[in-house]
Amino acid sequence: MHEKQNGLGFATSALSLGSWNTWDRMDFDDAVRLIRHAIDAGVTLFDVAHYNMGPHSEQSRTDLLFGEAVRAAGIAREEYQLCGKLWLWDYPNTGFAEQLATSFDRIGVDSAEAVVVGDYFERPDVPRIVTEMAEQIRLGRFAVWGVNNWIADDLDRALDFAEREGLPAPRFAQLKYSVARRSMAEGLFYGVHFGSGRLTLQASDVFEGGVLLGKTPERKIGADMGGIRDSIRDAAGGVASVAAEFGVSASQLAIAFCLAYEPVANVLFGVSRLRQLEDNLGAVQLAAEHGAEVRAALEGLWLDRSVSADGTI
Repeated sequence: MHEKQNGLGFATSALSLGSWNTWDRMDFDDAVRLIRHAIDAGVTLFDVAHYNMGPHSEQSRTDLLFGEAVRAAGIAREEYQLCGKLWLWDYPNTGFAEQLATSFDRIGVDSAEAVVVGDYFERPDVPRIVTEMAEQIRLGRFAVWGVNNWIADDLDRALDFAEREGLPAPRFAQLKYSVARRSMAEGLFYGVHFGSGRLTLQASDVFEGGVLLGKTPERKIGADMGGIRDSIRDAAGGVASVAAEFGVSASQLAIAFCLAYEPVANVLFGVSRLRQLEDNLGAVQLAAEHGAEVRAALEGLWLDRSVSADGTI
């Protein structure tokens, strides 16, 4: 598996597996085999969160199951990298130290390589967030942090405040990015940071919950920013047609499209079957050999051009 040396602020695999509606949709033994196979194939980064706040107040067991599966597979902590999540919906009433203690205890670890500071409804207290993140880094809870779908102006404030105060700045942005959703990641607001090398991009929701692959998911999937999901559903046939022209699956094509965008350091996805993981692994070679052609062939499926590129609607 290709490894990104600059990665998300640390060297990591080009592909990673997420936890939302993943490990709790699988038989436990299948999860054990899938995680072991992923690591053996070079997919070493796992995005694992405790879903217990705001729109995610479902008290999912997916993080507990991940930790149990890792131990059942006999996987040592040094064999994989962990990216945790911190939520802002109840912040600062529920602070980062408390969230990390709960999350790490559920997974069964003492620290993570990185943490993503998640979504919010009201504009966040950016100086407080940056200062508290610096303190958690000082305590050794994680080494690098990033932001998840922040309004670009708030990211700018975080970067500027961190620079002024000599504190660790966010090193990556986890954004919705796919064949169809491109405006936020490729627009001027985030693009200025990606272009300067100040920030890297972790692509998430790359399949639109399966809709981009022609599926009709029954599970809860990500928010439909800009109300374009019906258009994405209509575009699934076009993605399948282009995939057939390249002789690959639609999922390989969708991942390769993201990997071939220079600022992308990592592509995050979820799978619930081993065969899905094995298929997705082929996207790395496809991007390396035909990335430019893949992106050119899918140019007409950029569907959120009219959606604000700064993270607002």
